[in-house]
Amino acid sequence: MAALDGLPPLSDVIKRHGLDARKALGQNFILDLNLTQKVARTAGSLEGVTVFEVGPGPGGLTRAILALGAKKVIAIERDPRCLPALAEVSAHYPGRLEVIEGDALATDFEALAPEGPVKIIANLPYNVGTQLLVNWLLPKQWPPFWQSLTLMFQKEVGQRIVADQDDDHYGRLGVLCGWRTDAHMAFDIPPQAFTPPPKVTSTVVHLTPNANPIPCSFSNLEKVTQAAFGQRRKMLRQSLKPVGGETLLAKAGIDPQRRAETLSVEEFCLLANSL
Repeated sequence: MAALDGLPPLSDVIKRHGLDARKALGQNFILDLNLTQKVARTAGSLEGVTVFEVGPGPGGLTRAILALGAKKVIAIERDPRCLPALAEVSAHYPGRLEVIEGDALATDFEALAPEGPVKIIANLPYNVGTQLLVNWLLPKQWPPFWQSLTLMFQKEVGQRIVADQDDDHYGRLGVLCGWRTDAHMAFDIPPQAFTPPPKVTSTVVHLTPNANPIPCSFSNLEKVTQAAFGQRRKMLRQSLKPVGGETLLAKAGIDPQRRAETLSVEEFCLLANSL
């Protein structure tokens, strides 16, 4: 891809700017620009789209997104060491890359979103990835400001995101994602594709919003799933005692002898609404 965009190889950029990945920031860089293009392509056409990216680091995925025709990339980066490298990318794509130095968890993406289509594409730092996803699933309005989320996680987290009932990975995250999105795992990325290599396989997950999710209070859904999956091996009549137990289950018409992993997303919403 260096030949496509005329910018130096990422390994050279990292060496020149002293960008050793820092564990405290959850950094693992992908140096293979063909792989970053594959990640960006998972989001579909980027023509005319504004893309939010979190943790661009030296800019490998950023370059792929811009090379594939994104109208603009708004990148949130908390590591000031990466800013000079990203400035070089910005100079190569005038007016198309805006870098905001700051903490993504404290960023109001909805307020930053411009008119027109928005997609979020990111190799998320492992230590904040799940919370960022939850934040994007709970914007002020629904349908959300984004058309799709194309995100990289540890594979175990990806399995939890796409899990459905009767799946060993099914839990609170699977219920929330199943309630508000259609999610699937696109492809895995082995540890050796990263610098430094993590101890686990990663996966790219693509999520699109459900236009009309079941009307439901998130706070109630959170209470119900927390109780149910907090004691997932117990029957619901026992695990749901803190939120109403058998009285709640009777109101929702759900057998108290069932266990959390057997309930569908719709049934969890029913419990939340009964609460």
